[in-house]
Amino acid sequence: MITIDQPSAMQAWSDAEHRRGRSVGLVPTMGFLHDGHLSLVEIARGRCDACVVSIFVNPLQFGAGEDLDRYPRDEAGDRAKLEAAGVDVLYMPAADAMYPDGFQTAVTVAEVTRGLCGDGRPTHFQGVTTVVAKLFNAVRPEVAVFGEKDYQQLATVRRMARDLDFGIDVVGGPIVRDADGLAMSSRNAYLSADERSAARVLSRSLAQARTVCADGERDAATLLSRVRAMVSAEPLVRLEYASVVDASTLRPVERVQSDALLALAAQVGKTRLIDNTLLTAA
Repeated sequence: MITIDQPSAMQAWSDAEHRRGRSVGLVPTMGFLHDGHLSLVEIARGRCDACVVSIFVNPLQFGAGEDLDRYPRDEAGDRAKLEAAGVDVLYMPAADAMYPDGFQTAVTVAEVTRGLCGDGRPTHFQGVTTVVAKLFNAVRPEVAVFGEKDYQQLATVRRMARDLDFGIDVVGGPIVRDADGLAMSSRNAYLSADERSAARVLSRSLAQARTVCADGERDAATLLSRVRAMVSAEPLVRLEYASVVDASTLRPVERVQSDALLALAAQVGKTRLIDNTLLTAA
């Protein structure tokens, strides 16, 4: 595995791979890697000849008072995991390489960034799409893999890639969960033992709603009331939102008549976690 830290060098490496007839896959990350990230690497390696993983803690997607300064980092551990996973390139640009003096351009996706996490984090997705557009231009991949835990992010990047003619296949990787059901996240490192135990209510509430839906309940308000009741019984968890939305448009639905997404966000102590599950009317 080689490490590249400049966009021009990353472009040159990718261009050389393409001249050799080799396809390139990209997994964008902010580091502090876990098995969920590595599952995305496996998808990328299965679809492409060469795999690039980017690590960049993107300041543009953190709002005021969020955890940019304390976001967990483990460069040595990340390198070891990526080497073992067979990654070809670690693209690790510095902030001034990504956003040099005078940088003033932003990429905005309008509709799918409304609602869900977009309400409470109004600048977040513009930061995501801006940095991902820069990563796409530097790495020039045929395939880019994003986790379905950040479902709104995945939908936003897919929309951007289509609208701006990137010609990149944006692939979603299934949520990976720990044995206790908690969705894997770098932010789980913030949780105390008691908070982690409490956070399990998020996946349990989603599983209950999925079961109730499969048993025939289609009313979104009823499903959401069950989620809210279950989460509210856990004193260490404060629900930020729970919504049932169309899985493609992310607009709220009143009934589950086709594939729908039940998504939620919650504060567990001082840590914000998100999770989701797909509901089907079949």
